[in-house]
Amino acid sequence: MLDPTIIFDTSGPLENPLTDELLREVQAQLGHKLPAAYVDLAGRHNGGVLARDAHPSPSRTSWSAGHVAVYTLAAIGDTASFSLCGELGNAFWTTEWAYPDIGVYIADCPSAGHDMIALDYRSPGEPTVVHVDQEWDYQITVIAPDFETFLGGLVDAAEFDGDD
Repeated sequence: MLDPTIIFDTSGPLENPLTDELLREVQAQLGHKLPAAYVDLAGRHNGGVLARDAHPSPSRTSWSAGHVAVYTLAAIGDTASFSLCGELGNAFWTTEWAYPDIGVYIADCPSAGHDMIALDYRSPGEPTVVHVDQEWDYQITVIAPDFETFLGGLVDAAEFDGDD
């Protein structure tokens, strides 16, 4: 697992430290068991602004030709507005913005809600990490086979300078 100081910028976590009780409550509310790598990371740094703010995409998105921009990773909790069960958490995206109910929306993009990153639980096993593009009729693109691979694939957006 990657060191949280490499993944997150210098700002603090979004939520208080993760507890076993809070994890059980959040997973029950979401209806999904979160990947072990996500839980491990939240146990060390519970959500926040990402230092590596882009991930390669296998195909064009409304954002760019070859990547998606990623801003904040949602915390496991319910008090911060962008926690998984917070005011702007998973339920907000499916009810207010009509994002497809495929799993758990875990990261926002700098497009102000016009695309999101989610854990896709539609197939058995570990959820894939997908980009859901509201601008393109909620097109779903797999960007990583699992959460740990997603974290390892995050890069600085400057690597994509000139990517339109």
